[in-house]
Amino acid sequence: MKLVLSILAVLAGIAIVILVFFRDAALFITMAFTLAPGHDFDLENAPAAPDYANPDHWAALPDRDDHADVVPTGFVDRQSNAGVDVFFIHPTTYITSDGWNQPLGDIDATEMVNDWVMENQASVFNDCCRIFAPHYRQATLFSFMDSGRNGNGALDLAYEDVIAAFDHFIEAYNEGRPFIIAGHSQGSRHAVPLIRDRVVGTPLMEQFVAAYPIGYNIGANEPGIPVCTNGVDTGCFVTWNAVGPEASAFGSDGSSVCVNPLTWSTDDSGAPFDTNQGALAVGFRDIEPGAADGQCTEGQLLVTEIRSDRFGDRPLGRDNYHIYDYGLFWANIRANVSERIRAFFLGS
Repeated sequence: MKLVLSILAVLAGIAIVILVFFRDAALFITMAFTLAPGHDFDLENAPAAPDYANPDHWAALPDRDDHADVVPTGFVDRQSNAGVDVFFIHPTTYITSDGWNQPLGDIDATEMVNDWVMENQASVFNDCCRIFAPHYRQATLFSFMDSGRNGNGALDLAYEDVIAAFDHFIEAYNEGRPFIIAGHSQGSRHAVPLIRDRVVGTPLMEQFVAAYPIGYNIGANEPGIPVCTNGVDTGCFVTWNAVGPEASAFGSDGSSVCVNPLTWSTDDSGAPFDTNQGALAVGFRDIEPGAADGQCTEGQLLVTEIRSDRFGDRPLGRDNYHIYDYGLFWANIRANVSERIRAFFLGS
């Protein structure tokens, strides 16, 4: 009996240590497991596939009014005259235990894509590019916690839609124009194999400007193209994961690529607040210069402080700025995309 009590005491002590020192990660894991679907992934009962000839199955298209057209005060949507296209893959907004993949008619997930992703992320490209952003049967959040058949099946199904959307984009919309591939989180997870499967080693490399698969841990060799090491490299990719000093969830083992969006360099030199041209918070129509600094360290982008009260939500844990990977550096990203495009045309 004493032995059993001793073992229980040790286990309780370990649990307390985990909750005290890793409480954000523990809370995130607890939250994620409450979202586990109550059934196995079943391809035969998956939601109906999108039809990318149907404009309703796109979150953004350049020839219609949509949320990707939104710009802050002082900025202009120039999609009508843009010489480059961007294929943008949205992050996870299907946060539920209802199923492994989002039905296209899910209202909550679609509203998040429109109100958050298109306005705060995809809009960064509307100065330089026509924006094409497909809806797809995205995998539910819990898929990233399940490394087995169910999670992988859901992610593979989502990727099938991304491939289909990209093929339709090239065949029906692109008309041989230069293009960028961009995304965030789950969208970036799909962008990496998309680049390998559809761009690398094909004639499309001649049209490919660069990739911005942001907010996902990506190794240097994964997409099959080099890492951009300055603000004018083309045919390459940039990515980062923004965290504060005390972040714990979504940790990196140090092998992930980090390109600093304030310097467009991969080195560990820090960029001060005054290099930040402007952050854009969800729901606001003005940017805030100097809201964040940045330094690449151990595969992540360290933000020592956010000098704004508009970025207070931390749904993924203390100092985890995952949902702000675009917003904190919105104006810098916008300026860099245009600069990289100019370099592409000069080098063509």
